[in-house]
Amino acid sequence: MHLLDVTMLYAPTSGGVVRYLRAKHAWLRRHTTLRHSLLVPGAADARGANGEIFLRTRTRTVNGHRWPLGVHRWARAIRHADPDLIEVGDAGPEAWSALSAARALDVPVIAFCHSDIARMATRRFGALPGAAVRAYGRAFYRRCDLVVAPSTFMRDELLRWGVDRVVARPLGVDTELFSPARRVPALRRELGLSPRVRLLAYAGRFSREKNVGVLLDAFRLLGSRYHLVLAGPPLDAPLPSNVTLLPFLHSSRELARILASVDGLVHAGDQETFGLVVIEAMACGRGVVAADAGALPEIVAPDAGVLVRTRDPVALAEGIVEFYRRDPAVQGAAARRHAESEYAWDNAMRGLLGLYRAALASQPTGTARYATS
Repeated sequence: MHLLDVTMLYAPTSGGVVRYLRAKHAWLRRHTTLRHSLLVPGAADARGANGEIFLRTRTRTVNGHRWPLGVHRWARAIRHADPDLIEVGDAGPEAWSALSAARALDVPVIAFCHSDIARMATRRFGALPGAAVRAYGRAFYRRCDLVVAPSTFMRDELLRWGVDRVVARPLGVDTELFSPARRVPALRRELGLSPRVRLLAYAGRFSREKNVGVLLDAFRLLGSRYHLVLAGPPLDAPLPSNVTLLPFLHSSRELARILASVDGLVHAGDQETFGLVVIEAMACGRGVVAADAGALPEIVAPDAGVLVRTRDPVALAEGIVEFYRRDPAVQGAAARRHAESEYAWDNAMRGLLGLYRAALASQPTGTARYATS
């Protein structure tokens, strides 16, 4: 069987979607005979080390993503790849190409809804554009054979949009890669900090819905006893003296080292449909201070961190103080147990394989021709 992932959300500073696709590729290669490819935009037509088929795409957005405009070329590339099953990772122009190619090839299309595009549009542009984006998303996702949401929060959103063939299937985390064993006690010294400073981290994109400004304001309120490590792309906003900006962490191993070596993760984003970095921090044995919104209340167990009022620097600062009052080590141990029991990557992938089998079996030729392991 040939599984083809198609997405435009594949850029040098992309976060969870890229880590999900690369981890899936590595797991499938280790545990199955399934062939897995990724059709993604790039600067030139090329092949990558993680199963990528890069298709030259010139236009960019401000976040570094290349916006596919030559949809007929994408449809041809998909037909040329001749997949047995297509998974699309967004609802962009190339996703419609995937639908067109899938109909020509008579293969199923599964959409993985990583982003709440309607909520993002509403926040950025207002209610009317948000409603238009919701209608667009409904038109696309209702044409797919199945839609996978990474949380019950996003599943319920899609149901409210009028998308009926939708299931919740959480992402997973490699608990060997993201592990307390990655902890480096010398991180504070590497950063030139006091060994007694209270050190927290945030890693990921700095898009509007991540509320990085709220995060920075909270650390201004907290003062020099607390320090934040930000890992992400360049940031235009002035940084408080108790914030250190590191380059975007392209290596999952380096991300695990940072997450395991701080006291906890702090996440002010309020539109997360899952929050992969939250699970990665928990797998590293670190507790979390996060916004009480989106999918984060599903993920952060009560004994594994603190949830706070959204878009409120004072509430976030108070939540960080409360996190230390509860003992980061105790919350980190609980977070590790929760990640291992609920989000181990093997369980997540076997759940996805079950969905792939069901999608193939629903095709007239699917039951007898293909196996996924």
